[in-house]
Amino acid sequence: MKIGCVKEIKEQEYRVGMTPSSVRAFCDHGHEVMIETEAGDGIGFSDQQYSKAGAIIKQNKKEIFNNSDMIVKVKEPLPEEYDLLQENQILFTYLHLAAMEELTEVLMEKKVKSVAYETIETENGQLPCLKPMSEIAGRLSIQEGAKYLEKPFGGRGILLGGVPGVRRGKITIIGGGVAGLNACKIATGIGADVTILDIDPERLEYLDNLFGSRITTLYSTESNIKKVLEESDVVVGAVLVHGAQAPKIIRKEHLDIIKDGAVLVDISVDQGGCAETTKPTTHEDPIYMVDGVIHYCVANMPGVVALSSTKALTSTTLPYGLQIADKGLEKAVKDSDAIRLGVNTYDGKCVYPNVAQAFDLEYHSIDNII
Repeated sequence: MKIGCVKEIKEQEYRVGMTPSSVRAFCDHGHEVMIETEAGDGIGFSDQQYSKAGAIIKQNKKEIFNNSDMIVKVKEPLPEEYDLLQENQILFTYLHLAAMEELTEVLMEKKVKSVAYETIETENGQLPCLKPMSEIAGRLSIQEGAKYLEKPFGGRGILLGGVPGVRRGKITIIGGGVAGLNACKIATGIGADVTILDIDPERLEYLDNLFGSRITTLYSTESNIKKVLEESDVVVGAVLVHGAQAPKIIRKEHLDIIKDGAVLVDISVDQGGCAETTKPTTHEDPIYMVDGVIHYCVANMPGVVALSSTKALTSTTLPYGLQIADKGLEKAVKDSDAIRLGVNTYDGKCVYPNVAQAFDLEYHSIDNII
């Protein structure tokens, strides 16, 4: 199979879909790999390193799209790339289509075989290709929340870890999944007063056993959410519904009870955000203010630590990419339930139920098509 990897064009996105090690693995399996020139420059992977690993370096992005059976990326195609997509081409990347109606329509119109990292799901309900980025985003959420809580950024001027004689800052984490757990690790590590909410009693029990008296666990009810929002200095939204839009847990009227200068970090922004006032931002212009509350809603949070993120991401996507390349997507889908759940569009049809539901599209089971 001919595999193409292009340079990301999303603002301040330095991650890359394949490392030189990934290239070597695909080449060792007998595949041809094309890398766009300077694709890895932002994190220190040179064209020479890719070439040494077996890749063919291409100057022209369009040439790569035109001649690749599968495109491997990090982020979803942007409008400038829509015309480059080819019919029956496999697109292997993060997509988050339930929050992107236009892209969904483009992929269907062009009959792209899209496989989304974030919906590849194992038998035990884990999302292996999303997990490393959720871990990084969760950890970064506390780092960024602490920064923008500083007075020069309009924050309350609170030190989250406190000092002797001064109360610790209060952090509320909504969602106890992978991102929420990792946010909790950092939050407790700096000595903050941490509360985490979730709707799953078993998850709350797990978190309580893991962190003990260092955190407070609460069921995610309206009354509990209101109570903790009133007290919080930093609120982390870490809500995830597999392949679907995030529910709006924090409504606009809730901002009236949040302290002025508090920080809301919405990790769920890729899925549309778990706050009604969430809108995607960039690393260059990461925050905005609504009703006195600072919103940090960067849509590619892990991109700020691009080298760590790329290594973590490609280590988990590589095995699935190799299965698709070695067998072809159709055979890979039949052999792997995880890959089958990763397919979002195929032959002009929407084949992932939560995406179809988000836009009132007709859902087609991939099993009935291939």
